[in-house]
Amino acid sequence: MAKQGILDIVKKKNIGFVRLWFTDVLGFLKSFDIPVGELAGALKDGMGFDGSSIEGFSRIEESDMLVKPDPATFQIIPWIKEDRPVARMFCNVLDTTGKPFPGDPRYVLKKNLEVAKKMGYTFNVGPELEYFYFRNKGGTEILDKGGYFDLTPMDIGQDLRRKTVVVLEKMGIDVEYWHHEVANSQHEIDLRYNEAMIMADNVMTYRMAVKEVAMKENLYATFMPKPVYGINGSGMHTHMSLFKGKRNAFFDPKDKLHLSKTAKYFIAGLLKHATEICSVCCQWVNSYKRLVPGYEAPVYVSWAQRNRSALVRVPMYKPGKENATRVELRNPDPACNPYLAFSVMLAAGLEGIKQKYPLPEQVTGNIYDMSESERKRRKITSLPDDLFEAIKITEKSAIVRKALGDKVFEYFIRNKKDEWNEYRRQITAYELDKYLAIL
Repeated sequence: MAKQGILDIVKKKNIGFVRLWFTDVLGFLKSFDIPVGELAGALKDGMGFDGSSIEGFSRIEESDMLVKPDPATFQIIPWIKEDRPVARMFCNVLDTTGKPFPGDPRYVLKKNLEVAKKMGYTFNVGPELEYFYFRNKGGTEILDKGGYFDLTPMDIGQDLRRKTVVVLEKMGIDVEYWHHEVANSQHEIDLRYNEAMIMADNVMTYRMAVKEVAMKENLYATFMPKPVYGINGSGMHTHMSLFKGKRNAFFDPKDKLHLSKTAKYFIAGLLKHATEICSVCCQWVNSYKRLVPGYEAPVYVSWAQRNRSALVRVPMYKPGKENATRVELRNPDPACNPYLAFSVMLAAGLEGIKQKYPLPEQVTGNIYDMSESERKRRKITSLPDDLFEAIKITEKSAIVRKALGDKVFEYFIRNKKDEWNEYRRQITAYELDKYLAIL
């Protein structure tokens, strides 16, 4: 949408004010509001703000920054009920000279998409974000005891999902389907695949919409990867494909699996660099409570067509659905920063294409049932056990450093080390229950 078109809509719809959205390095949505009278200037020159207070942005001595709204992201916010409608726009973060700020996650993804474009590709993604509804913020009282695809008369989440989908569609976000997930009170709304930058913006909007709709019902939604012990955690299985023009570069009608060499190289890249990018796709201490055997989350680095215990899954080809050929990475969780996560996924896959990595043999059996010696014989390695192990691997990764850029990479590593050090000093309820009375 052109700038003048936005100003015309603001006037026609009697918009009250506009929220300018951007994201910090950790993936938290930031915002400030401007009156509509300031919008023309913001679209032309940007709006100043203090970057020193934003995680991973600037030091005190270089705090002045700008956000410049992206005209393509203008949408009216349906969940805000004011006398006059409220709109939102995602922003690009700039320094005071007007140059892109290298610490802006949106700019990080833009740079990686440019790399793909130079190779002739556009990068499409379709994430499946799972989440939980609870009755109270800070607590884990469930709403239902439903399971996978269950439809029950007392399922409060069914109505919440429907209301959330209505909100998303009003904001121009296409939804493919929605359903109850495996665990009690766990749900999923799947977004129809789109170009990666649009999808990263959509993920940020989706997470906000889910929470806002729940709050209006005095309930609480969380994308925490593993909020409840003993049941499945929440993942963000991410489907990916590369297109050349209108042609799916992953499809080959002559291949037995209908996968092109490009697709196989891409999968090999994801596998080879899986442990390096893990800390970005699973960036919290809690993320690794989900990545354990027994709860459908991937633990072992492998790929297959039908095997859901594998890290990378290739959905079966359906005749006439060439454009749906894709690969699915199953370890990311819905609490990651989507701009950074999509960046490192793309970088790993493109490196496989550039270097023509050989694709390992697919694993068809249940990897969880294999003995350690059998996994070793088949050269099946594991994802990191915890955030500290993941960060140590990422810290040595040239692929991740290049994908994120020095500024974001160094801040991310430093922040995650601080998080781990804070976590490991905590005295947990488990330790008190286990040891206090007997030691």
